[in-house]
Amino acid sequence: MKKLFLLSLLCVSTFVWAEPTTQSMDQQFLQMMQKRAEETAKEEEFKNPKKPKIDGTRAALGSKSAAIQIIEYSDFQCPYCKRGADTVKEVREHFKGKVYFQFKHLPLPFHPFAMNAAKVFEAIALQDAKKAYAYHDEIFAHQEALSGGDNYLFEVAKKVGANVDKVKKDMTSEKVQKRINEDMEEAKSFGIQGTPGYIVMGVSLKGAYPKEEFYSIVEKRQAKKSAK
Repeated sequence: MKKLFLLSLLCVSTFVWAEPTTQSMDQQFLQMMQKRAEETAKEEEFKNPKKPKIDGTRAALGSKSAAIQIIEYSDFQCPYCKRGADTVKEVREHFKGKVYFQFKHLPLPFHPFAMNAAKVFEAIALQDAKKAYAYHDEIFAHQEALSGGDNYLFEVAKKVGANVDKVKKDMTSEKVQKRINEDMEEAKSFGIQGTPGYIVMGVSLKGAYPKEEFYSIVEKRQAKKSAK
Protein backbone atom coordinates (compact mmCIF):
# COMPACT_ATOMS: atom_id res chain seq x y z
CA MET A 1 0.00 0.00 0.00
CA LYS A 2 2.86 2.30 0.92
CA LYS A 3 4.59 1.55 -2.40
CA LEU A 4 1.38 2.25 -4.30
CA PHE A 5 1.04 5.61 -2.55
CA LEU A 6 4.64 6.56 -3.39
CA LEU A 7 4.11 5.53 -7.01
CA SER A 8 0.94 7.64 -7.19
CA LEU A 9 2.78 10.59 -5.67
CA LEU A 10 5.57 10.20 -8.22
CA CYS A 11 3.07 10.20 -11.08
CA VAL A 12 1.35 13.33 -9.77
CA SER A 13 4.69 15.06 -9.25
CA THR A 14 5.78 14.19 -12.76
CA PHE A 15 2.53 15.57 -14.19
CA VAL A 16 2.79 18.78 -12.16
CA TRP A 17 6.37 19.40 -13.27
CA ALA A 18 5.74 18.37 -16.87
CA GLU A 19 2.76 20.71 -17.35
CA PRO A 20 4.73 23.99 -17.46
CA THR A 21 7.19 22.40 -19.89
CA THR A 22 4.34 21.49 -22.25
CA GLN A 23 2.88 24.98 -21.98
CA SER A 24 6.30 26.46 -22.60
CA MET A 25 6.74 24.35 -25.72
CA ASP A 26 3.29 25.35 -26.98
CA GLN A 27 4.12 29.01 -26.40
CA GLN A 28 7.45 28.67 -28.18
CA PHE A 29 5.72 26.97 -31.10
CA LEU A 30 3.12 29.74 -31.36
CA GLN A 31 5.84 32.41 -31.19
CA MET A 32 7.79 30.61 -33.91
CA MET A 33 4.71 30.38 -36.15
CA GLN A 34 3.86 34.05 -35.52
CA LYS A 35 7.41 35.09 -36.37
CA ARG A 36 7.33 32.99 -39.53
CA ALA A 37 4.01 34.57 -40.56
CA GLU A 38 5.44 38.06 -39.92
CA GLU A 39 8.53 37.28 -41.99
CA THR A 40 6.37 35.98 -44.85
CA ALA A 41 4.20 39.11 -44.71
CA LYS A 42 7.31 41.30 -44.64
CA GLU A 43 8.74 39.56 -47.72
CA GLU A 44 5.47 40.22 -49.51
CA GLU A 45 5.70 43.90 -48.57
CA PHE A 46 9.22 44.10 -50.01
CA LYS A 47 7.71 42.91 -53.29
CA ASN A 48 4.57 45.05 -52.99
CA PRO A 49 5.35 48.04 -50.74
CA LYS A 50 2.61 49.73 -48.76
CA LYS A 51 1.95 53.29 -49.88
CA PRO A 52 0.90 55.74 -47.15
CA LYS A 53 -0.64 59.01 -48.22
CA ILE A 54 1.92 61.80 -48.26
CA ASP A 55 0.26 65.17 -47.92
CA GLY A 56 2.69 68.02 -48.50
CA THR A 57 0.67 70.30 -46.24
CA ARG A 58 1.23 68.05 -43.21
CA ALA A 59 4.06 68.60 -40.72
CA ALA A 60 7.07 66.42 -41.53
CA LEU A 61 10.83 66.28 -41.03
CA GLY A 62 13.18 66.01 -43.98
CA SER A 63 12.68 66.29 -47.71
CA LYS A 64 9.85 64.50 -49.50
CA SER A 65 12.45 63.36 -52.04
CA ALA A 66 14.61 61.72 -49.34
CA ALA A 67 15.74 58.18 -50.09
CA ILE A 68 14.32 56.80 -46.82
CA GLN A 69 10.67 57.33 -45.91
CA ILE A 70 9.35 56.55 -42.43
CA ILE A 71 5.71 57.06 -41.46
CA GLU A 72 4.75 56.52 -37.84
CA TYR A 73 1.29 55.89 -36.35
CA SER A 74 1.48 56.81 -32.71
CA ASP A 75 -0.26 57.66 -29.45
CA PHE A 76 1.21 60.40 -27.25
CA GLN A 77 0.16 58.58 -24.07
CA CYS A 78 1.51 55.15 -25.05
CA PRO A 79 4.72 54.22 -23.15
CA TYR A 80 5.91 52.10 -26.09
CA CYS A 81 5.51 55.13 -28.36
CA LYS A 82 7.84 57.08 -26.07
CA ARG A 83 10.45 54.38 -26.67
CA GLY A 84 9.60 54.45 -30.38
CA ALA A 85 10.15 58.22 -30.52
CA ASP A 86 13.66 57.75 -29.14
CA THR A 87 14.35 55.02 -31.70
CA VAL A 88 13.21 57.18 -34.61
CA LYS A 89 15.56 59.93 -33.42
CA GLU A 90 18.44 57.46 -33.49
CA VAL A 91 17.46 56.21 -36.94
CA ARG A 92 17.23 59.76 -38.31
CA GLU A 93 20.63 60.57 -36.83
CA HIS A 94 22.14 57.38 -38.27
CA PHE A 95 20.88 58.23 -41.78
CA LYS A 96 21.36 61.96 -41.32
CA GLY A 97 19.84 64.03 -44.12
CA LYS A 98 18.46 60.96 -45.89
CA VAL A 99 15.15 60.45 -44.02
CA TYR A 100 11.68 61.84 -44.61
CA PHE A 101 9.67 61.32 -41.41
CA GLN A 102 6.00 62.01 -40.83
CA PHE A 103 4.22 61.54 -37.52
CA LYS A 104 0.63 60.35 -37.84
CA HIS A 105 -1.94 59.58 -35.18
CA LEU A 106 -3.48 56.45 -33.73
CA PRO A 107 -4.77 57.55 -30.31
CA LEU A 108 -6.02 54.48 -28.47
CA PRO A 109 -9.44 54.69 -26.75
CA PHE A 110 -8.12 53.62 -23.34
CA HIS A 111 -5.64 56.54 -23.23
CA PRO A 112 -7.84 59.48 -22.19
CA PHE A 113 -5.30 62.22 -22.96
CA ALA A 114 -4.05 60.89 -26.30
CA MET A 115 -6.71 62.35 -28.61
CA ASN A 116 -6.40 65.93 -27.38
CA ALA A 117 -2.60 65.65 -27.42
CA ALA A 118 -2.90 64.67 -31.10
CA LYS A 119 -5.29 67.56 -31.79
CA VAL A 120 -2.90 70.08 -30.24
CA PHE A 121 -0.02 68.68 -32.33
CA GLU A 122 -2.03 69.19 -35.52
CA ALA A 123 -3.22 72.63 -34.40
CA ILE A 124 0.39 73.71 -33.83
CA ALA A 125 1.36 72.14 -37.17
CA LEU A 126 -1.05 74.51 -38.90
CA GLN A 127 1.18 77.30 -37.56
CA ASP A 128 4.65 75.81 -37.87
CA ALA A 129 5.96 72.27 -38.48
CA LYS A 130 9.12 72.77 -36.41
CA LYS A 131 7.08 73.94 -33.44
CA ALA A 132 4.82 70.89 -33.82
CA TYR A 133 7.81 68.55 -33.61
CA ALA A 134 9.25 70.51 -30.69
CA TYR A 135 5.89 69.87 -28.98
CA HIS A 136 6.14 66.18 -30.00
CA ASP A 137 9.57 65.91 -28.35
CA GLU A 138 8.47 67.72 -25.20
CA ILE A 139 5.34 65.58 -24.73
CA PHE A 140 7.25 62.32 -25.05
CA ALA A 141 10.08 63.59 -22.83
CA HIS A 142 7.59 64.31 -20.02
CA GLN A 143 4.83 61.85 -20.87
CA GLU A 144 3.77 61.39 -17.24
CA ALA A 145 2.72 65.08 -17.16
CA LEU A 146 -0.13 64.34 -19.62
CA SER A 147 -2.28 63.69 -16.56
CA GLY A 148 -2.44 67.49 -16.31
CA GLY A 149 -4.88 67.43 -19.23
CA ASP A 150 -5.45 70.29 -21.64
CA ASN A 151 -3.81 72.85 -19.36
CA TYR A 152 -0.53 70.97 -19.64
CA LEU A 153 -0.90 70.65 -23.43
CA PHE A 154 -1.40 74.41 -23.71
CA GLU A 155 1.64 75.03 -21.48
CA VAL A 156 3.76 72.97 -23.85
CA ALA A 157 2.25 74.75 -26.87
CA LYS A 158 3.23 78.08 -25.31
CA LYS A 159 6.71 76.76 -24.45
CA VAL A 160 7.43 75.85 -28.08
CA GLY A 161 6.29 79.29 -29.25
CA ALA A 162 2.84 78.52 -30.66
CA ASN A 163 -0.07 80.96 -30.52
CA VAL A 164 -2.11 79.25 -27.79
CA ASP A 165 -5.38 81.05 -28.53
CA LYS A 166 -5.17 79.87 -32.12
CA VAL A 167 -4.27 76.35 -30.96
CA LYS A 168 -7.39 76.23 -28.77
CA LYS A 169 -9.53 77.28 -31.71
CA ASP A 170 -7.92 75.05 -34.35
CA MET A 171 -7.78 71.87 -32.25
CA THR A 172 -11.58 71.69 -32.39
CA SER A 173 -11.73 72.38 -36.12
CA GLU A 174 -13.05 69.95 -38.71
CA LYS A 175 -9.71 70.11 -40.53
CA VAL A 176 -7.73 68.82 -37.54
CA GLN A 177 -10.24 66.10 -36.70
CA LYS A 178 -10.32 64.98 -40.34
CA ARG A 179 -6.55 64.59 -40.41
CA ILE A 180 -6.56 62.44 -37.29
CA ASN A 181 -9.47 60.33 -38.55
CA GLU A 182 -7.69 59.77 -41.87
CA ASP A 183 -4.52 58.70 -40.04
CA MET A 184 -6.48 56.20 -37.96
CA GLU A 185 -8.21 54.77 -41.03
CA GLU A 186 -4.93 54.50 -42.90
CA ALA A 187 -3.29 52.65 -40.01
CA LYS A 188 -6.23 50.26 -39.93
CA SER A 189 -5.94 49.65 -43.69
CA PHE A 190 -2.31 48.57 -43.13
CA GLY A 191 -3.29 46.19 -40.33
CA ILE A 192 -1.81 48.45 -37.64
CA GLN A 193 -4.07 48.28 -34.60
CA GLY A 194 -1.66 48.94 -31.74
CA THR A 195 1.01 51.58 -31.23
CA PRO A 196 3.55 52.40 -32.32
CA GLY A 197 3.30 51.25 -35.93
CA TYR A 198 5.54 52.22 -38.84
CA ILE A 199 5.78 52.02 -42.58
CA VAL A 200 9.49 52.01 -43.37
CA MET A 201 10.10 52.36 -47.10
CA GLY A 202 6.84 50.53 -47.71
CA VAL A 203 7.42 47.78 -45.13
CA SER A 204 5.38 47.68 -41.92
CA LEU A 205 6.73 47.36 -38.40
CA LYS A 206 4.15 46.77 -35.70
CA GLY A 207 5.58 47.59 -32.32
CA ALA A 208 8.48 49.37 -30.62
CA TYR A 209 11.21 47.57 -32.54
CA PRO A 210 14.89 48.40 -31.93
CA LYS A 211 16.74 50.60 -34.39
CA GLU A 212 18.48 47.59 -35.92
CA GLU A 213 15.17 46.44 -37.39
CA PHE A 214 14.81 49.78 -39.18
CA TYR A 215 18.40 49.53 -40.45
CA SER A 216 17.74 46.03 -41.74
CA ILE A 217 14.70 47.13 -43.78
CA VAL A 218 16.50 50.18 -45.19
CA GLU A 219 19.59 48.17 -46.16
CA LYS A 220 17.53 45.43 -47.79
CA ARG A 221 15.36 47.92 -49.67
CA GLN A 222 18.42 49.83 -50.89
CA ALA A 223 20.11 46.57 -51.96
CA LYS A 224 17.03 45.65 -53.99
CA LYS A 225 17.06 49.06 -55.69
CA SER A 226 20.77 48.75 -56.50
CA ALA A 227 20.23 45.28 -57.99
CA LYS A 228 17.72 46.60 -60.54
